[in-house]
Amino acid sequence: MSNYDYDLFVIGAGSGGVRASRMAARTGAKVAVAEARHLGGTCVNVGCVPKKLMSYGSHYHEDFADAAGFGWSVGTTSFDWPTLIARKNTEIERLNGIYGKLLNGAGVELMLGRATLVDAHTVAVAGKRHTAKTILVAVGGAPWIPEFPGSEHVINSDQFFFLKQMPRRTLVVGGGYIAVELAGILNGFGSEVTLSYRGELFLRGFDLDIRKHLQSSMQQKGVALKFETNIAEVAPIDSGGYSVTWSNGQCTEHDQVLYATGRRPLIQDLGLENAGVERNESGAIRVDAFSKTTADSVYAIGDVTDRVNLTPVALHEAMCLVQTLFHDNPTKPVYENVASAVFSHPPIGTVGLSESAAVDAGFTIKVYQSEFRPLKHTLSENVERTLMKLIVDKESDRVLGVHMIGPEAGEIIQGFAVAIKCGATKEQFDATIGIHPTSAEEFVTMREPRS
Repeated sequence: MSNYDYDLFVIGAGSGGVRASRMAARTGAKVAVAEARHLGGTCVNVGCVPKKLMSYGSHYHEDFADAAGFGWSVGTTSFDWPTLIARKNTEIERLNGIYGKLLNGAGVELMLGRATLVDAHTVAVAGKRHTAKTILVAVGGAPWIPEFPGSEHVINSDQFFFLKQMPRRTLVVGGGYIAVELAGILNGFGSEVTLSYRGELFLRGFDLDIRKHLQSSMQQKGVALKFETNIAEVAPIDSGGYSVTWSNGQCTEHDQVLYATGRRPLIQDLGLENAGVERNESGAIRVDAFSKTTADSVYAIGDVTDRVNLTPVALHEAMCLVQTLFHDNPTKPVYENVASAVFSHPPIGTVGLSESAAVDAGFTIKVYQSEFRPLKHTLSENVERTLMKLIVDKESDRVLGVHMIGPEAGEIIQGFAVAIKCGATKEQFDATIGIHPTSAEEFVTMREPRS
């Protein structure tokens, strides 16, 4: 008989927390999970799911335009933002319910309320204390906005999903994937969008050719890009909207200023110090290779650890944790060759090393690259182009990286991620018969390295 109320107490019912709870409960462990907001965490409520739904919706104006080239007469079209938001909210509520059913079906006790650490084995929820042999912190992150004159007038990326009306003129600030995604979505729905970033080019860490291609594509679609710029002040104006003063003295006007300048671990007032849980230099919870914190009975996974902040990675960390704690099989999460997608317009899919990362890692490489107009665009006369790129180790012939920007990039890269995980060589890519006519076949038909 355990001396604790629970074998595992999970703080946070996002993707990682729910997966860890369910899988641990399947072993016969007594498990509870506490959630202060909505089930499903960032991904379901203000992240991957609503973003992808809205990205789908924002593409329709291009589909309507393209249809004429195929003989269709679409007629007059219009868009209603409140209808989209209402439909999106209904779907998110449905998913919230599914998460609740999954927890209930697994025998996990769900507590609604903010949980805090009392000590290394005790959690308080709504004034009641609960003890656990092991505590898992999986509370995720929240948007961060720097303080500056008028910062109280801007909104963050979470608030974007609940706007009552679509802004006619939007300034999006940020250089990460959230910023470029939201800028593309708003542009697709008809907002006059400006994207501002303090650096030379957005999406730092992605392959440079992919980044440059996206820059060109976004400008072609009508997004105004302002690089190496900073905002000095935001102030409301009498006619509605906001006046933005830039560091160079320039002034512009926008109906909405949206900051997508990153997310930070949601650990304020969590009581980490009560349990001896330390944070690292970035403010995230410090963990070892097995996701254990500086307190032996407390573990942490997901965005709160600021390792690889992706939903599938949090799920992977959860599965490794359950193996370690409940199957007597110590398992470390693996972060090499994690595939990812950016649902920009056009979308990006990538797995493995970028060209510069491969060089920095000491590889002598061959680069294969192809840029073309997808077959679908030939009749519609859509000028959007696709770029594909392979990074190959010259010595071993192993494919180190696969990168794509163009329609369905995420769907295509998922399959190639399996090949990269298996250590596929360029010779094996070349020996693979392509599916014709598809864009994906280009990855197995590129024969000559880039000069």
